[in-house]
Amino acid sequence: MHDEEGRSSGDVPPDDAPYTQQVRHRSIGALVPERVARGVFSTGAVILNGAHEFIIDFLLRMNKPHQIAARVVLPPGVVPRFILALQDNLKTYERRFGAIPKPPAPKPDPQAELGVSEQTVQAGSPATAANKPQVSAEELYEQLKFSDEELAGSYANAVMIAHTAAEFSFDFITTFFPRSVVCKRVFLSAPNVPRLLDSLQQSYEQYRQKLIAAGVPAPPSVEELRRLQRPADAPPVAQPEPESDSPDDETPPD
Repeated sequence: MHDEEGRSSGDVPPDDAPYTQQVRHRSIGALVPERVARGVFSTGAVILNGAHEFIIDFLLRMNKPHQIAARVVLPPGVVPRFILALQDNLKTYERRFGAIPKPPAPKPDPQAELGVSEQTVQAGSPATAANKPQVSAEELYEQLKFSDEELAGSYANAVMIAHTAAEFSFDFITTFFPRSVVCKRVFLSAPNVPRLLDSLQQSYEQYRQKLIAAGVPAPPSVEELRRLQRPADAPPVAQPEPESDSPDDETPPD
């Protein structure tokens, strides 16, 4: 994980003078607050993208009304690296445990919520996953229960991924000086992770196309970013040790 160590740019100035400081990152573990350590379980996610951020709402759909178990806010630069890390982690999982089984398809329910399973919703112009009726963000969120604690969400600029044979865990980390802190810990069953990856990819490409349509330089696609990676670069995924059941992967901070 990344932590920061301050380095003064010169002598300490008087109290009334401007003060600047350089920050150097080094790899150590992130602090895990007690309130975060137990984590939350999620059965799916809704992803919204705006001009300056991506919002991932992890859902708990065990009973009605469906709830927001955790809301995470990511800067755009972190999202493609999150996608790369998740792609590589899924490949590692399948090498070790075999193909991930698909979750059983639910029977049609006329009273079911409008496509609440993994969707990509673009703020102001919603777009849903294939074969789902298109709904507005307002209609979708009217059906979800929010706790006051989750309304504002938690900002993160790095992600650590681990897995066992049954589930994946996601530690969303804020890498601010003087210490990196895990702000959210979320667990997903393995069959739900490929759908999360699909939603992330769809949302990121949607974000890129909005910029291209507006005549604004767009960030590289996930495929372009993978090609641009050099061997000397920090890899998006740490390869697991042979005896370990929980390889940790990280997306670098923006």
